[in-house]
Amino acid sequence: MARALMCQVGGEDEGMRLDVYLALRDCYESRSQAAKQIEAGAVFVNGATATKKTKVCAGDTIVYEEVPQAQHIDLRGEDIPLDIRYEDDDMIVISKQAGLCVHPAPNHPSFTLVNALIYAYGRDSLAHVQGDDRPGIVHRLDMDTSGLMMCAKSDACGAALQELIRVHDVERKYITLVHGNIAYDTGMIDEPIARADFDRLRMAISYKPTARNALTTFTVLERFEQGTKDQGFTLLECKLYTGRTHQIRVHMEHIGHCCVGDPLYRWGNEQQQLGLQRQFLHSYSLDVDHPMTGDHIHLIDGFPPDLREVLDVLAPRSMGRTAAGESILQAMAEAQAQTPDLQL
Repeated sequence: MARALMCQVGGEDEGMRLDVYLALRDCYESRSQAAKQIEAGAVFVNGATATKKTKVCAGDTIVYEEVPQAQHIDLRGEDIPLDIRYEDDDMIVISKQAGLCVHPAPNHPSFTLVNALIYAYGRDSLAHVQGDDRPGIVHRLDMDTSGLMMCAKSDACGAALQELIRVHDVERKYITLVHGNIAYDTGMIDEPIARADFDRLRMAISYKPTARNALTTFTVLERFEQGTKDQGFTLLECKLYTGRTHQIRVHMEHIGHCCVGDPLYRWGNEQQQLGLQRQFLHSYSLDVDHPMTGDHIHLIDGFPPDLREVLDVLAPRSMGRTAAGESILQAMAEAQAQTPDLQL
């Protein structure tokens, strides 16, 4: 856990922006690092979170979390299977398996997607738009979220893909199974998200100045009736209009329908998780105009074995599919028939 440090604003710094003050007083290495820490909710002025534009006053007490020194990670290629769904000279789309971290971190230095990409392509044949320690990476999926994910070979393509994501010109859709029955067929959750105050691993709905807007829409695909030990389940398609950390998981918890199997935003006991050891969340659909060729890429990914097994167990309890469910699940079944399961 990061160490908390404290400083007090002197009279000579009266009226200075918070991010400028923190950088000037060597609390952080740079103004941009200070701004990131403020946005993450790691800086408190007189006991309250603030924004980077907050003006400090003489006598203010500032508590800030120290940024740990980055540990050197020796990036090596590792022979980890890649389930490639699209590839050309500039970009790759994979179906990421659950349990695979996207990039190395101090507590997870190996067996990541980055290690797999280096082994398959070589470090110098991958984009470095997210830094030399994340070759090929353009965006992220949580370790235990499976499904379609874009990677880049060239820096030009990587930068262009990041810009398409920033302006919401990449359409990514997910399938999740949640606890309980949702009565209405469609819905929208428009609630801001920030890091939770008392658990740094969790995100939470927040109305603090540092919270970031987050918008998710969902469509019901299939409902499963209540059992003797649960309140039933609902299969949803979710579409993200923003890309916040844990967004779908946090929004589902907020409306009282947590993702089944989610170890962090969990509802119910082990029996109600249907044997899952990870959240039922799968990135199943990707639509993007190739930034280098202009060609439209449309990909559908079927369920991985662990999620298919859960749906097979629930099948006798189905209350029927919606029209959207019939169409989407049929498309996923057809995609699955063309792409055998990856052998890890």
